Amino acid sequence: MGPDSYPGPAVPWRKVLWERQPYPDNYVDRRFLEELRRNEGIRQYQYWAVVREAALVGQQLSCVAIFITLWLYMEQGLLSPERLLGTSLASALLGYGLYQVLTSQLECKTRTRLADLQSATIFLSFTFGFSPVLKTLTESVSTDTVYAMSAVMLLAHLVSFPYAHPSPPGSLSLNAALFASVCLASRLPGALHTFAMLSCALLIFALWPCLLMRMRDNAPCHFTSACAGVCVAGASGLALQSPGGAVLLALAVLSVTLLCPALLLWLQRHKDNIHGPWDEAEIHEDLSCFLH
Repeated sequence: MGPDSYPGPAVPWRKVLWERQPYPDNYVDRRFLEELRRNEGIRQYQYWAVVREAALVGQQLSCVAIFITLWLYMEQGLLSPERLLGTSLASALLGYGLYQVLTSQLECKTRTRLADLQSATIFLSFTFGFSPVLKTLTESVSTDTVYAMSAVMLLAHLVSFPYAHPSPPGSLSLNAALFASVCLASRLPGALHTFAMLSCALLIFALWPCLLMRMRDNAPCHFTSACAGVCVAGASGLALQSPGGAVLLALAVLSVTLLCPALLLWLQRHKDNIHGPWDEAEIHEDLSCFLH
């Protein structure tokens, strides 16, 4: 029954349930809808701002494609482990220098360069020492099973990646990517190949997101250029191994970065949330009585 649809007595209607009134239970007057509010607190998005944030998803897809492409090159003997290690080391030093430039003086004091060097040395030493073990880790597992596990883990990495705050990467996302890296690296010819592949995986899945997050906070223009560069590199590298896969990757990246933001803004125009006195009551406890 709508407002004023019942010609009740002269007693004014009150919006209470604990008092008996000469009105039906479903009766409301015209004041009831005066508190109606539509789309309260809805955030208005700008298309290019959403595209900029969605670029993080597209570049993460491309990072996975770059890792798979490098693994394919190493498996086919087109890329030596020494060359991959040298390129990874140079990229790590360049990225570390850029990270230091983008880091404020106060943040630099919280962790010294000596501590970073010690962490890198410990990781590289353990990875190099355990490379023969990792190389034979999946010898008793069929190749199809290894590929299936790697695909599932890389998909879990993409799904669980903390796109809002990727620095540092989430433990689930990083562990899934490293697990897939170990599975794929165990199918390479030698222990040095395994070591090079795992070092490259750490660079792509652990260190690169930290630098990208710092660029997003302190250098937005460079962040957009870096995401675009990674996407182009991922599609270009994959095109030499699988043209069809490169086309699918390009379509996925374009859909995520350009089509999905447009769809979000189009759907937002049709959003119609109403708020009013029919909403559930919120109880705010006054804790001051417990403090005396």
